[in-house]
Amino acid sequence: MVHKWQLALLTTSVTLLAAGAELTWKDKQIAEWNEEDAKQLLNDSPWTKSVKPTIERAAQNSQRRSGGMGRGGGIGMGGVGIGMGGMGRHGGMGGPGGGYPGGQQRGSTDNGSYNTEPPTLKVRWESALPIREAELKERDTSAPTLDADHYAIAVYGVPSRMANGDSQSLAKQLKKQATIKRDGKKNLKPSSVEVLQREDGPVIVYLFPRSQEITKEDKRIEFAAQIGRLQFSQSFYADDMNYQGKLEL
Repeated sequence: MVHKWQLALLTTSVTLLAAGAELTWKDKQIAEWNEEDAKQLLNDSPWTKSVKPTIERAAQNSQRRSGGMGRGGGIGMGGVGIGMGGMGRHGGMGGPGGGYPGGQQRGSTDNGSYNTEPPTLKVRWESALPIREAELKERDTSAPTLDADHYAIAVYGVPSRMANGDSQSLAKQLKKQATIKRDGKKNLKPSSVEVLQREDGPVIVYLFPRSQEITKEDKRIEFAAQIGRLQFSQSFYADDMNYQGKLEL
């Protein structure tokens, strides 16, 4: 039998261990990082967050009524309609959109409700120096190729069916459905989007010009996007995205 005080002690120990593990890469020079440091940076760090998107439903109901794509449906990629929407403060983007992976809705019912759980996506500030160095440490030869003129945010975990078809057309549509928000400043729009096909699934890379500088004064940096009918937003914090005393984006 486990007593409450034992459970509390175990929880505290786990929390302390997690905190200690987080500090390992912060207190080291890049050359001293090991594989565990690299994995932590790439999977759970100030530059890498997991997000559970919501599924936009309105457009499918519109499609059912009209017998085709919704009024704001846009293009279809591998059975996926992609539409425009407005961004909510915490819940991602809303408004008319397109279809979920594949033409036939898994778990859909006649009244337009859905019981399919959306996939967990990984949103990574790909252009940040710690992330690029961690990928080198992991020997990730399929990491996106970037230039020095852009911030890059990559989204991993997108179902393969959502990136079928013409990658250029899909990228053009996704460009319209992504933004970076900062309090009191004009929203940033991507200058381009790349859809990379990898063995473990597609990676979508959003490129924002560094000429529109993001600084530590921006505090909270919110990235929001819609991919097919998956809508999400994720906040990053400038105070946390420092390495060796410098903001790394």
